Amino acid sequence: MQTVETLNEGLKRAYTLTITAAEIDAKVDAEVKRVSPQIRMPGFRPGKVPANLVRKMHGPALTQEALNTSIQEGVQTLLSEQKLRPALQPQVSLDEGFEPGKDAVVKVELEVLPDVPAPAIEGIKLERLTVPADESAIDERIQQLASQNKRHEDAPEGHEAATGDLVVMDFAGKVDGVAFEGGTGEGMSIEIGSGRLIPGFEDQLVGIKKGEEKTIEVTFPEDYGVDTLKGKPATFDLKVTDVRVPAGETVADDEFAKALGLESLEQLRGILKDQAGQELNNLTRTHMKRKLLDQLAADHDFEVPPSMVEAEFNQIWAQLQHEATHEADPEAAMAELENEREDYRAIAVRRVRLGLLLSEIGQANGVEVSQQEMQRLILQAAQQYSPHDRERFIQYVQQEPMAAAQLRAPLYEDKVVDFLFDKAEITDREVTREELEAAIESEDGFASGTHVHNHDHDHDHAHGHDHDHAHDHDHGTEEAAAEPVKPKRKSTKKAEAADIEPAAADAEAAPAAPKKKAATKKAAKEEGASDEAGEAAPKKKAAKKKADDAA
Repeated sequence: MQTVETLNEGLKRAYTLTITAAEIDAKVDAEVKRVSPQIRMPGFRPGKVPANLVRKMHGPALTQEALNTSIQEGVQTLLSEQKLRPALQPQVSLDEGFEPGKDAVVKVELEVLPDVPAPAIEGIKLERLTVPADESAIDERIQQLASQNKRHEDAPEGHEAATGDLVVMDFAGKVDGVAFEGGTGEGMSIEIGSGRLIPGFEDQLVGIKKGEEKTIEVTFPEDYGVDTLKGKPATFDLKVTDVRVPAGETVADDEFAKALGLESLEQLRGILKDQAGQELNNLTRTHMKRKLLDQLAADHDFEVPPSMVEAEFNQIWAQLQHEATHEADPEAAMAELENEREDYRAIAVRRVRLGLLLSEIGQANGVEVSQQEMQRLILQAAQQYSPHDRERFIQYVQQEPMAAAQLRAPLYEDKVVDFLFDKAEITDREVTREELEAAIESEDGFASGTHVHNHDHDHDHAHGHDHDHAHDHDHGTEEAAAEPVKPKRKSTKKAEAADIEPAAADAEAAPAAPKKKAATKKAAKEEGASDEAGEAAPKKKAAKKKADDAA
């Protein structure tokens, strides 16, 4: 095989590989010898079919297979001999003039990963904001649970339902006289005045009696979560199977705790205290991680592969566009996005750079995800599938290095971050929860983040970004119609920190971590707070940072 470099510009490389006809023919001969014992042909004993007849019968297929194998081996040899580290999958194309019996001319184009400068990890100083335990907050949470678990008892015969009463009913919804998918249900319980249902629904339950049938008219809100129902007038045929009245205030005592399946009120308090402590710890870690990434971004600047940036930008942009379509004014939301396109591109650059940097730190310091940890990740991810599909998912991840890298990426990033925390000089400062949330929300507290993975597991593979958002939340699901509940969508302007996961990037490959819902520009720069803060992440206001701030 002959190799000629045709482009060496920045991180871009291009080569021409010439695989001789003799090399291809030699592979065909080897394949003929391999398959001949398995060939059956009338007039010949098994395994005794002459090689020339095997070649005559299966020549085209064997030639194609030999050509494919030669190209694959040629590309791998090129990467090895030239010590190339592809940013994404190399683009390989066979010259259009190729014919069997002739030399094969193959063009290989790729972008290589940059030589990341030795990361400066010494002298990192971080402040850890901690929030002391708040017993009054636990008391408040217990009271909230008690109020949410009101006790009701059978209403007197002929009682007319009033605000605060619990109505149990079967219902069948129709739009333009036609039943819609998910609009029928049985045994739905609703407390009048709770505000759970679409406007006007609960009001029409006032005065209804057990055993009564009634048809009510409502209009779905313009921002309802199901596109086909937005703004549509509808009727619901109701049959009330029970009416229950409040049985007095629920007392937060041991009996209440036992009704929740616990042994005592003290056990409930302990559980809530542990949950609150974990939420606060997650918020503390989120803030400290952002400050860490801010420092790394400020101290390191190097060229990043444009293809990786483009893939990451496309990932962010696709999510933002999806979210914009669910705004009250989609056209205005899209116009605002377009005005900030370059800001988001700068965020993509920063993410990729930090991803490569964290990967370099992890590799240089022996950070790894163990086989046991990886197995646990696979089993956890498999739980989202039906029992029938779980085994197929597990096999897929075990066979596909890119899929495994996607699962490994968030954990690997956290392990690199923990390593850096151990190296850093950390000082503690006690604050209130409100102050901690404000620090997380502050403009200068945001840093681009990325999930990385240890490329030692995947050094023989060059992967591309995966844009199949199998886990995205779909606001338009018909399931929302199963109960005429008031929609609870997050707008683009108030997306949670947990709404977007940055893509992976490492020193050998760049598969994207599974993504979540779209987010604002500010949330797009975050470091995967859903892994750490979950529902504890505070609401985010719209960000208006300039591209130079993001970079």
